[in-house]
Amino acid sequence: RVKSRCWPPPATFSRGNPMGEAKNSALRLSFERRLGLEFHGAKVTSDAGLLAYRELDEVLGLTKAAEGFLSDSRTGRNTRHSLTALLRQSVYSRLAGYKDTNDAERLCVDPAMRQVVGGRATDHTAASTSQMSRFETQTLTRPPNLKALSDLPGVLVDRVRKRKPIRKLILDMDSSVSPTHGEQEGSSYNGHFGCTCYHPLFCFNQFGDLERALLRNGKVHSADHWRSVLEPVVARYRHKNIIRRFFRGDAAFAKPEVYRYLEAEGYSYAIRLPANAILYRDIDYLLTRPVGRPPKRPIVFHHSVLYQAASWEKPRRVVVKVEWRQGQLFAEVSFIVTNLRWREDNVVRFYNQRGTAEQWIKEGKYALNWTRLSCHGFQDNQVRLQLFALSYNLANFLRRLALPRAVKHWSLTTLREKLIKIGAKVVAHARYVTFQMAEVAVSRQLFRAILERIRRLWLPPPVPDTG
Repeated sequence: RVKSRCWPPPATFSRGNPMGEAKNSALRLSFERRLGLEFHGAKVTSDAGLLAYRELDEVLGLTKAAEGFLSDSRTGRNTRHSLTALLRQSVYSRLAGYKDTNDAERLCVDPAMRQVVGGRATDHTAASTSQMSRFETQTLTRPPNLKALSDLPGVLVDRVRKRKPIRKLILDMDSSVSPTHGEQEGSSYNGHFGCTCYHPLFCFNQFGDLERALLRNGKVHSADHWRSVLEPVVARYRHKNIIRRFFRGDAAFAKPEVYRYLEAEGYSYAIRLPANAILYRDIDYLLTRPVGRPPKRPIVFHHSVLYQAASWEKPRRVVVKVEWRQGQLFAEVSFIVTNLRWREDNVVRFYNQRGTAEQWIKEGKYALNWTRLSCHGFQDNQVRLQLFALSYNLANFLRRLALPRAVKHWSLTTLREKLIKIGAKVVAHARYVTFQMAEVAVSRQLFRAILERIRRLWLPPPVPDTG
């Protein structure tokens, strides 16, 4: 006699009272009846690696620095969480890959998030979705707070510079695209990118730290509002003990007002210059194809000319690179306007290094998804971009200050997937809370090495003035 079979198998159901035990009992799997699945949201976390970033935050005093910049207009029960705690929750949630305030509904009980947020969240819960929404769309959008939030990336960079002084500064400025959807305020069609978007502007230093960012309308030119981004950065470094200061930019920043400003501030610059007939005429002899079979390696010529455009008040040096490649009928020609006195090939090599800025922008896009600016209001999206900037800087600080040499090459995406996304079980005792962390991609030895490098960044206590 053939027995009838049902699907799913009976082992996948929990026995007992369907209104009681079945709600909390383990889920069963049909392929192995001994396996049970239990969910303990407040006792287990998938983001235990955030604790390393919180340690770096504490040593450098990063988010704590916001206390003196942000003003609090909240009253009553809305002040359960401090502005610093709310800012930490916004920054760390984005760092872990949670891009929207809706994620706070689950993150508010996550043990790792509660510990990194601190304050009331340690013993209770972190901020809810409604609290985070009010913080980001009401508190931070107030003009004084929005200005302070825009300055915070530079404040964090200055705190790192106190531990790691520099003698040379290189600034790279570039724009990017943030696609929009629907009727978002300030979004416009951009013909260069071929989509409806915002057009943010970024300024990085040579270590990949984001000095300043600005959200702009989608239809603006790539160099529009460059003063709003560059001038505050230059002002911060103006009286610092830095021997050499450099600036690099693409052809969008080839403007006489940019040259004049950089020269007045004592910056050496290398900026791509759009080609024109006069420049081609000056290097006409280099545009004749070399005789003979072209070699596999490109044939490269460097030259420099003194050139003055009609809008320039004086002539400036222009470095030329002419490159003949196998299989190409015409040479690749590039022009770089500069006040550097280096050899032509060194100027070209220095300018080409600005490609790292494009790589940092890509990391912000893929690791943090900072182009996800989904609010309707333009100011709300400006706040979101600044919060992403703070998350990016915190991630980059840990990468360049705390990673051992063996993993120094890890990208921000790799750090999120291997370091941040460490599963852990939380065991609470009377005096201690222990995170029992999974040792898969990151070993105990590696995690300990990261913490040791972070602790070396502590500044010695100030010596009391006895005079």
